[in-house]
Amino acid sequence: MDKEEVLSRIRETGVVAVVRAESSDQAAQIAEACLAGGVSCIEVTFTVPQAHRVIADLRRRFGDHEILLGAGTVLDPETARIAILEGASYVVSPAFDAETVRLCHRYRVACMPGASTIREVITALESGVDIIKVFPGELVGPAFVKAVAGPLPQARLMPTGGVSVGNVGEWIAAGAVAVGAGSSLTAGAKTGDWAGVTATARQFIEAVKAARSRK
Repeated sequence: MDKEEVLSRIRETGVVAVVRAESSDQAAQIAEACLAGGVSCIEVTFTVPQAHRVIADLRRRFGDHEILLGAGTVLDPETARIAILEGASYVVSPAFDAETVRLCHRYRVACMPGASTIREVITALESGVDIIKVFPGELVGPAFVKAVAGPLPQARLMPTGGVSVGNVGEWIAAGAVAVGAGSSLTAGAKTGDWAGVTATARQFIEAVKAARSRK
């Protein structure tokens, strides 16, 4: 899938499910539950055992048009390349790493490094990243996104960490192009409540739509 199409789909959906799990099977179940709720952008983090195999398996089962798979917690270019070869359409990192960004550019894969200061945002922009992951979101809050939009309206920001159904509207109103939702979306997985994960996914999608309609 072309990079611009990937970015367009993330912005359109507005929610990226951040999947962390204790096993590969659990990660796949979380992804399926989120997909059933309308969250088709799935970030499989490399804290998941055999994360690259989870990405490859989900891509084989659902295809690019049904699910948009990304790799998260990518700390170096070696991991990024493994993820890309297994089918990841975007790479997400907790912080900026120039070599990882360069590798993504080489393969024309969307890159989303983390940032939590204006200097880090500018560094990411100057390196040509596609979306900047505001992380940890709970530490800076929606006010950070709104403040950055003043001097840097060209920055596409996606907060991750501390994003919930209750506050996702604040992030969108502040100018976020999308949000990354982790435990607040996937908490039901701890008890095997897959229906609960699906229901929360639907709530996230509806909350984003409602927030955008008010802008």
